[in-house]
Amino acid sequence: MSSMNPQSLDRANSFLAAVAARTEVGGVLPGTPADIGHQLAFPDALSTARAVRALIARRRLEPADGSYRLLDARPVDPGEREVIGRRPRKPRRATPSSGPSSATGSMYSDVGRAAVDRLVELGREVASLRASLRTAREEARESREVRVEAEQRADVLGSKVRELDARAEMAEANLRTLLASVRGRETPRDAQVGDSEMEAILGVLKGGDEVEDGSVGS
Repeated sequence: MSSMNPQSLDRANSFLAAVAARTEVGGVLPGTPADIGHQLAFPDALSTARAVRALIARRRLEPADGSYRLLDARPVDPGEREVIGRRPRKPRRATPSSGPSSATGSMYSDVGRAAVDRLVELGREVASLRASLRTAREEARESREVRVEAEQRADVLGSKVRELDARAEMAEANLRTLLASVRGRETPRDAQVGDSEMEAILGVLKGGDEVEDGSVGS
């Protein structure tokens, strides 16, 4: 139930302000605490974990949906006590121990807590990466569908072009046959019409169309 020292208080309030900038009161923090810790240039993951624990103990944050929910955006006041205390530890039997060994035990305990906090953060990072992977797969699927639709549309247009080419060739063949039949009795019906003659006939037909259009306009 002790209060925080000035350095821990500054880090906790900086972390709280960063959370409030990312979500509203009652909302769940997007991302991971590690992201905010990196943004705030905290020295290590243990500093981030201690800031989160301090804010949870003072009812600013609470665990929710694999992340943390913002309960209160008010900065922690100097000397503010914990509302949610830590679970009491079982008393240890007094054993004769020297000062250095006791200090070593405390160091091991801090390292263990830091390792657990780091594992939790890594788990959240993995969950975030999996969500990004699912999003990327969905975008790739949509891109494939768009590409397939474009290819199908191109096939349809190609079929139309081939059909129009065939109809144009058929119309030209019919026109050649018709012209050959009206060229005169002295000319055999199966005589072929030359390309130059065809071009001249088409030019005359086009000129006649233009004359008709002009007469209608006048």
